[in-house]
Amino acid sequence: MTILVTGAAGFIGFHVASRLLDRGDAVIGLDNLNAYYDVTLKEARLARLRERPAFRFVKLDLADREGMAGLFAAERPPRVVHLAAQAGVRYSLENPHAYIDSNIVGFTNVLEGCRRHGVEHLVYASSSSVYGGNARLPFSEHDNVDHPVSLYAATKKANELMAHTYSHLFGLPTTGLRFFTVYGPWGRPDMALFLFTKAILAGRPIDVFNHGRMVRDFTYIDDVVEGVVRVLDRAADADPAFDAARPDPGTSHAPYRVFNIGNSQPTPLEDYIEALEEALGRKAQRAYLPMQPGDVPATSADTRELDAWVGFKPGTPVRDGVRRFVEWYREYYRV
Repeated sequence: MTILVTGAAGFIGFHVASRLLDRGDAVIGLDNLNAYYDVTLKEARLARLRERPAFRFVKLDLADREGMAGLFAAERPPRVVHLAAQAGVRYSLENPHAYIDSNIVGFTNVLEGCRRHGVEHLVYASSSSVYGGNARLPFSEHDNVDHPVSLYAATKKANELMAHTYSHLFGLPTTGLRFFTVYGPWGRPDMALFLFTKAILAGRPIDVFNHGRMVRDFTYIDDVVEGVVRVLDRAADADPAFDAARPDPGTSHAPYRVFNIGNSQPTPLEDYIEALEEALGRKAQRAYLPMQPGDVPATSADTRELDAWVGFKPGTPVRDGVRRFVEWYREYYRV
C-alpha cells in the first residue's frame, strides 16, 4: 500500500515512515524543511529514508493549495498520516501566523485532498495541549476541551473540529491522536530533553520552569509509532451508541475518533532530569524559573480507549527511553 506521510523529515514523521517501510508499505514523504529548528537534523533523517527504495520525497508546503491538490490528484494515496504542523507552544506567542498557515490552512488542504480522492482513512496529529486549562487528571477523550491556553493548542482543537466536519459531511474516516510529550532518538532540538542534554554536556545550567513543579506524561517514540500504525490499520467508524442529546466528545455519529497516546505514567520533571543525569553520568546545574506563558503544570493520559480500540497501551519506562536517547545523542553528535 502507498501511504502519504506529511512531516516525514520531522521527529515523529521520520519514525512513522521508517516503520511503514519496514513492514513493506510504500511511503510518499512530504515536508517543507522549514527552519523552525536545525534543518541539518531534518536532512539527516531524510537521508536515511531516501536509502529505502519504497520511499519518495516531495518537498512541498502544506499551505500551497495548488501544490497539495496536484499531489493528491497525481498520487491518490489510499491512506494518509498527517504529522506535519508548526510545532511548539511558546513559538506561537512570537509567530502566530505560522500556526494559521500550517495548522489551519495546511490542514484544510489535506482534508480537501482526502475528500476529493477517496482516501479511506486519515490519521492526524493532535496534541495533549488541547486539554488546556483542564485540571482533572488523567485527561480523557470524554472530557470537554474548550479552554486552550496557547494558540498552538487552539489550532489542534480546530483540527479536530475540522476533521469531524469532513467525517460528517463526506463520510471521510478521520482519527486524531493526542500525543503526550514525545521523546526519543532523533528528537526535536526545541524539546526539554534535547535542550537539557546539550546544556549538561556543555557544563551550562538548565532552565527548569515552574521551579521544577511540573509533571509530564513522557511518551517514548516507539510507543507513539506503534499506536499510530495500529490506528491507521483500523479506520474510524460511527459509534452506534452515540447520543446526540448527551454528546460524548470522544465519539460521534460520524466516522470520527480521537485517542490519547501517552505513557500513563506521569513523571515529575525532577525525576526526568535525574534519569538524564544518570544516563549522562553528570549532574545538572539547575536554574529555576517561573512558569512560561501557555504552559500547564501537569499532563497525564487515560489510554483505555486506545487499548480497547487497537489492543495497545504505551509503557516504555522513562529511564529506559532517556538512556536510549542519550546513546543516540552521543553517537550522532560524537560527544
